[in-house]
Amino acid sequence: MRLSCVLLAKPVLHGYFRSSCSWRVRIAFALKGMEYDQVPVNLIKDGGQQLTEDYKTLNPMQQVPAVEIDGVTLSQSLAVIQYIDETRPEPRLLPLDPKKRAQVRMISDLIASGIQPLQNLHVIQKIGAEKVQWAQYFINRGFEALEPLLKQTAGKYCVGDEISMADICLVPQVYNAERYILENTFTAQCQCTNLTEKQCLSKPSPCSMDTSEALAHGGCALVS
Repeated sequence: MRLSCVLLAKPVLHGYFRSSCSWRVRIAFALKGMEYDQVPVNLIKDGGQQLTEDYKTLNPMQQVPAVEIDGVTLSQSLAVIQYIDETRPEPRLLPLDPKKRAQVRMISDLIASGIQPLQNLHVIQKIGAEKVQWAQYFINRGFEALEPLLKQTAGKYCVGDEISMADICLVPQVYNAERYILENTFTAQCQCTNLTEKQCLSKPSPCSMDTSEALAHGGCALVS
C-alpha cells in the first residue's frame, strides 16, 4: 500500500529553465504524459541557488536537475530518463532492439558527456573572456563526430523512426549551437527539424502543445 502511494505521488523536478539537462527531463515527462511539480533553482541569482547546503543534500554535485520520484532522488538527466522509461514503459524512449538501444545510448552519451558539459555554465564561467570561442570549438567538434553517426542510424529520428532518448538529448544541444552562432550544425540540425515536423527552435506558448512541440520545448522555456 505504501509503495502504491509513492508511485501515485507527482515527481518533483528541481531545475533551471535554461538548463539543457533539465530540459531533457521535461521533454521525457512530456512524451510520457506525466504530471510533475517544479521547484526552480536559479543558477545565477544569489550567486547560484544550486550552491546552497539545502540543495547539496538533493544533488551533491550542486547541478540541475534533481528529481524526486517514487521515493528516490535522482540527479543525472540520463539516469532519470532511463528510470522513467523502465517504470513507465509507454511510449518507449529506448528501443527494444539491443543494437538500436546501444545506438541511442551512444548518441545520448556523445552529447551528454562529450559536448554539453564543456559549455555549461560552470565551465564557461571558468573560461572567462574566451568563453564563446571555447563553446563554439567544442560544439563544432562534437557535431563533427555526431554527423557520421546520424547518417548511419537516422530514419525520421536519430535512431530509426521512433523518438528516443537520443532525440531528447539532441534538441537542447542544437539550440545551444544556435545560441553560440555556429554555422555548421550539420546533420544534427536537419535531424532536429525532423523531430518536430517544423522548426525545432520556434517559441510557442508552453500551453496546448502537441507531442512534437513538447519534444522541442519540454513544456517550458528555452535553455542555455
